[in-house]
Amino acid sequence: MNKWLSIVGIGEDGLEGLSAIALSLLNQATIIIGGERHLAMLPPDHQRQRIPWKSPFQTSIDEITNFRGKSVCVLASGDPLFYGVGVTLLQHIPISEITIVPAPSSISLACSKLGWSFTEIENLSLCGRPPSLLQSYIYPGAKLLILSEGQKTPEIVAEMLTNRGYGGSKITVLERLGGSEERILTGIAATWNETEIAALNIIAVDCIANDGVLPLSRIAGLPDHAFHHDGQLTKREIRAITLSSLAPLPGQLLWDVGAGCGSISIEWMRSNVKCRAIAIEQNSQRIGYITDNAQVLGTPNLQIITGKAPQVIQDLPTPDAIFIGGGVTAPDIFDICWNALRPGGRLVANVVTLEGEQILFTWYHKVGGNFTRIAIQRAEPIGKFLGWRGMANVTQWVGIKAVF
Repeated sequence: MNKWLSIVGIGEDGLEGLSAIALSLLNQATIIIGGERHLAMLPPDHQRQRIPWKSPFQTSIDEITNFRGKSVCVLASGDPLFYGVGVTLLQHIPISEITIVPAPSSISLACSKLGWSFTEIENLSLCGRPPSLLQSYIYPGAKLLILSEGQKTPEIVAEMLTNRGYGGSKITVLERLGGSEERILTGIAATWNETEIAALNIIAVDCIANDGVLPLSRIAGLPDHAFHHDGQLTKREIRAITLSSLAPLPGQLLWDVGAGCGSISIEWMRSNVKCRAIAIEQNSQRIGYITDNAQVLGTPNLQIITGKAPQVIQDLPTPDAIFIGGGVTAPDIFDICWNALRPGGRLVANVVTLEGEQILFTWYHKVGGNFTRIAIQRAEPIGKFLGWRGMANVTQWVGIKAVF
């Protein structure tokens, strides 16, 4: 089929900023779809149909697909494939039917104003997303560019930085980039008090930690005190080894069965922004810990399920990896998890009891895998001296499901 749909990026400078190709596609279209702000940039023309975005957004997507074969132009902000409508449309319409002409993205424009190299920044969007996503991006020296939800977002970001111990961070808010009403505001997180801010803005943050603040690494093995817990916590050293055994890759899904305070699933998601996880826990108090930890540590999209694993995991999405940290003696738990695991996926289980080891050994005879005994000692005070105190030994089994 011919390319009937064009997606044209447009900036604050309106039609004047469009390339000849973009203008040609726009002028040829009989149907133009976009936001009210973008449609208002067009000259009066009663011959062509103009359609604003509808709510829910899926309604507009369905409407566009029904126009297949007609000449349709979608106006998008900046680069349509940078957190834009182009990403969504490509999930429904193949690229063979689409022509995309981007304008400079807000990130590119911001970098040009700040003198920041695109390769040295971290970027994220808080448009329609939980602000606590920011938590996993904060570290000393980080340069962040944040797509804002609206005029209140800079205040939220400033408060979050201050509470985290990064109150000295420099904040720059860039409004209406590329247009005649462009404006740039600067300040410090701890004393940020700007309230008259345009809804269309992007936030730049130069992260500066207060003296004495200990940064949280994205590498597996956060300090135990980083988590709110009641003792049901996979300790730091064991957790780092366990995450290494689980071997997360971008886009993969983990089931954290018997999640405790959620430390494994949270660190799995912190390893890469595309990693997904489901934490399964039956204890209601620990569900509260998981929720709090996910917010504070920047993984608010962690899916949390309350209930006993054998009953609640039957209809969950197919996992790429499964961790069983509690409840290995539950009837049929291994059979259910192993059957649910995708071919090539891996199941990791940690136990500290002989009964747990018996179950793992039985399972080893069924499907193979490998065992590791993990013994950790920590130096702790003995009177006025230091001595070694051993943690409970952990037996870890790792099984990789065969690909048939």
